[in-house]
Amino acid sequence: MDLTIHRGTREIGGNAVEITTGQTRIIIDLGMPLFKSQEEPYDSNLLRRMTKAELQQSGILPRIPGVFDEGNPPDAILISHAHEDHTGLLNHTNQSIPIYVGVGTSKMMLAGSLFAMQPGLPRERHRILIPQIPVQIGNLKITPFLVDHSIFGAMAFLIEGEGKRIFYSGDLRFHGRKPGMAKEILKAISNHPIDVLLMEGTHLGDPEKRGPTEYELEEEIVRKIEESPGLVLASFSPQHVDRLVAFLRATKRTNRIFVADPYTAFILRLLRTEGSYPQPDSTEWIKVYFTKWFKENPRKSKLRKRIFSERLSGVGIQEIQMNPQKYMMIFRPGMLTSDWEDAFPPRTCCAYSRWEGYLKTPEWELTRERLSQSGGELSVVHTSGHGYAGDLVEFVRSMNPVNLIPIHTFHAEAYRESFPNVVAVKDGERFTF
Repeated sequence: MDLTIHRGTREIGGNAVEITTGQTRIIIDLGMPLFKSQEEPYDSNLLRRMTKAELQQSGILPRIPGVFDEGNPPDAILISHAHEDHTGLLNHTNQSIPIYVGVGTSKMMLAGSLFAMQPGLPRERHRILIPQIPVQIGNLKITPFLVDHSIFGAMAFLIEGEGKRIFYSGDLRFHGRKPGMAKEILKAISNHPIDVLLMEGTHLGDPEKRGPTEYELEEEIVRKIEESPGLVLASFSPQHVDRLVAFLRATKRTNRIFVADPYTAFILRLLRTEGSYPQPDSTEWIKVYFTKWFKENPRKSKLRKRIFSERLSGVGIQEIQMNPQKYMMIFRPGMLTSDWEDAFPPRTCCAYSRWEGYLKTPEWELTRERLSQSGGELSVVHTSGHGYAGDLVEFVRSMNPVNLIPIHTFHAEAYRESFPNVVAVKDGERFTF
């Protein structure tokens, strides 16, 4: 069995992994890179607009035979989760290749394609993965496992073939709302050795870093809302359902009204069959605000009629301005000028729950300035979607693989401090075992 990491051995994001046997070839994840050299972030909006030829010319499309050209295509593409650093290149792939995803990932990709310019999932290429139910692709058996990550439906994969076993961690953590998922994985594979563990290492470079659990974060959000005398804005990705749940629960606990945008409302609709998630069309303390951009966009107007119920309870800016202390509202920085006319209500606060690097952008710097002018402030209320170094080491130690290959990290060498069996491969280098 051969393994090639086409991108991901020395960077966070942009995963692209190829596994080959004598009969079968599969690709796991095809992500858009997050960083240039020297850990400088890419402009994701610019990358989305680039053509296939431009991506090839810039070296962003990895050279995998038959994936982006007309060569012999692989048997399948497996997607671990719907973040663009794992899905971002799908739109440029050979249209004959089937794409295997979990139900949760298919729903997040649908929402992302409709509301966030993210890759969609063509129906004719779509194949469903069910947690812990093996699927046979050629002479490879793939068993998906749900993992806790900062997006709904994320999976890891056990790949078996030719007497060998690979475990691909995808992105995962151990401090979310479902810490038992990691234990389920270890229990399921405990009787069989893992020949190769492809293990993410986002936080390996900062072994002392820790953060709150999602449950502790909910308590922090509650405190922030209780301390805020005016409107509370919330900025987070609605695809991060654990975080959405934390804000929903905090809003209800503080007797405020949760104001969703259409993107968040649609995510909640998609979750109707996934658990007991409150629905905007049947929950008194949830309302939907249709942004000016959404209402004035003809395509979005048609989308509103197609996917939103007539019973949906809406709210307008004027209502919120009259009683801002009643609301906790989803916010995106583009709303500052288009919806708030460049000025927030008095003492508006924003609970920022994203990667802090975005705060350096001009739109967030302006938002911070306007919050300050209102007498309010921006507070970072966040915890990582990735496992901390100590938790990663403990997970690897419990799995006890024959070979450990780091991926999705700037600090692959850090695993050597804890394990003698680290295999240092380079992007594009084939590893045979």
